[in-house]
Amino acid sequence: MRKIKDVLRLKWDRELSNRQIAAVCGVSRPTVSEYLRRTVEAGLSWPLPADLDEAHLEQLLFPQPPDLPAQARGIPDWQHIRDELAGKNVTLFLLWQEYRQANPDGYQYSWFCEHYRAWRGKLDLVMRQDHRAGEKLFVDYAGQAVPVIDRTTGEIHEAQVFVAVMGASNYTYAEATWSQTLPDWIGSHTRAFQYLNGVPELVVPDNLKSGVTKAHRYEPDLNPTYQDMAAHYGVAIVPTRARKPRDKAKVEGGVLIVERWILAALRHHQHFSLGQLNATIRELLEKLNSRPFRKLPGCRRDHFEQLDKPVLQPLPVEPYVYAEWKKARVHIDYHVAIDRHYYSVPYTLIKKEVEVRITHNTIECFYRGNRIASHRRSDQKGRHTTIAAHMPESHRQAGEWSPERLIGWAAKTGPATEKLIRTALGARKHPQQAYRSCLGILRLGQSYGESRLEAACQRALMLGSCRYKSIESILKHRLDQQPLEEQQELALPDTHDNIRGPAYYH
Repeated sequence: MRKIKDVLRLKWDRELSNRQIAAVCGVSRPTVSEYLRRTVEAGLSWPLPADLDEAHLEQLLFPQPPDLPAQARGIPDWQHIRDELAGKNVTLFLLWQEYRQANPDGYQYSWFCEHYRAWRGKLDLVMRQDHRAGEKLFVDYAGQAVPVIDRTTGEIHEAQVFVAVMGASNYTYAEATWSQTLPDWIGSHTRAFQYLNGVPELVVPDNLKSGVTKAHRYEPDLNPTYQDMAAHYGVAIVPTRARKPRDKAKVEGGVLIVERWILAALRHHQHFSLGQLNATIRELLEKLNSRPFRKLPGCRRDHFEQLDKPVLQPLPVEPYVYAEWKKARVHIDYHVAIDRHYYSVPYTLIKKEVEVRITHNTIECFYRGNRIASHRRSDQKGRHTTIAAHMPESHRQAGEWSPERLIGWAAKTGPATEKLIRTALGARKHPQQAYRSCLGILRLGQSYGESRLEAACQRALMLGSCRYKSIESILKHRLDQQPLEEQQELALPDTHDNIRGPAYYH
């Protein structure tokens, strides 16, 4: 009480600020505010009445709560409190305020928190974590694989089992895939979102190489395809910390339940296709999500319908189309090579590095986040896909490359080399499409010598092949050092005992 009197004296007599009073009296500023509030509510002023002793002052400022039985004061429904806490942005203090509004003579906040934590501590270990509704989806692979038998060969393939668990409701999804590679990893996420019929705010994966290129405690590097998928669905990827199993306790528990209730039930079953296996897993999965909890009311499906489903983000109109990303450097012919096919980009990006998004049907090129080219994907090896708008008006590239310059360079080696380069340039719709091949041919002279390159070009012209690989093979096998007459002698004769001739087929 002495300290309270000091607070009142310094406030009303000396007119100090609450911060100054707190520093002088050695208490916190909120405590000073609380003392002053209670004094005003008690109808007191400074100076205090002379006959007011410390016991009476304490009774006025800190009256005892009414001595009521526990039932009259209201015992909270702790299960209801826990269910409400799963809602977005709901706090224990907000729930206590609502409890006090309904029960004015109810318990104080400290008692409320203490008894709620004691009640929560009696639940299963898996259910102790607090997760917001619709917030997190934990994903991982089960450690146990499932055998699938090939009907034709009898060979056994091990299928991997993908598991996804919603944080608030423990609603579980599982499916089998052939591998844990990136295409299967992305496909499993897409099908998990379809199963949930919505998208959570966060996806929490383990540091699987398919999803996390480089694990890091603070800034892990995600696979570009994984990031692309997340952007399509509007979900954030938050990997767990490396070697921190508690970060993924939810999915670890979900994996354990899937192994016990689904995979263990399949131990005596034989499956002859991945589709057959997934059909069986789906049946057992429905039973798992509908199985009642042992120490909580309802089941996983009930909790999902009440908590997670109402706040999930809607699915996009179209599902994600799998795409891989790679980096490529633009060649002097302003093309990038993807699976041995060449796609054009604006010529101003020559020698720059671009990012390429590769889907089953399209090739998209990006530079500094902006899409600068889009092509239909082609499976023709060694061919070019060129957009005229990507070409400069003069067809000159950085460094003044041109057909005339290449022909002039070839002429210094010899007439056969010059003729071969002219032929290669003329064989393309756009001469620029042959720049890459011509440069490679001319640079062979640096490795094997210009005299050998001239001889190799002469032999290639006789064989009717102007490709880089043909000339490289001639030089590598030293065919350029053999007389051309020997090659002519190897040609098949017009008549021979073992040659039927065209008359045979009439």
